[in-house]
Amino acid sequence: MSSDHAVIDGRTVTASTVVAAPPAEVFALLANPHRHHEFDGSGTVRGATSGPERLALGDRFGMDMKIKLPYKITNRVVEFEQDRLIGWCHPAKAIWRYELEPVDGGTRITETFDYAGSPVAKGIELFGMQKGNAKSIRDTLRRLVTIFGSPA
Repeated sequence: MSSDHAVIDGRTVTASTVVAAPPAEVFALLANPHRHHEFDGSGTVRGATSGPERLALGDRFGMDMKIKLPYKITNRVVEFEQDRLIGWCHPAKAIWRYELEPVDGGTRITETFDYAGSPVAKGIELFGMQKGNAKSIRDTLRRLVTIFGSPA
């Protein structure tokens, strides 16, 4: 699976890419909510309004967002394994998960939007939001390749 192809399977949307950086370097970017706007492919993240410089399990962080109109959202870190896995969710209980795997020449990044546990899952499907998330994931992974480079 490459960043050019996101897979919608049940209530998850997933894509992967490989970058030319070690997992610790990629994780440092992902775990800093004040830098999320740098790699967000959805175009909705404007910047962090609250939260630590380095996220840990259970941490909350606020984000300035914009989809036509500006709004704020609070996320909570619900999955965390140093340099390997980080995932957060907002009140709709959908999880954005990043899994990192060391590979020759860098790190495989797998991003997943998992809305299986969301009480608004039917609404997500009704409005086709999973397809929009597939595009956003592809664009996020492309941005991460731009930031970290591709392995030789």
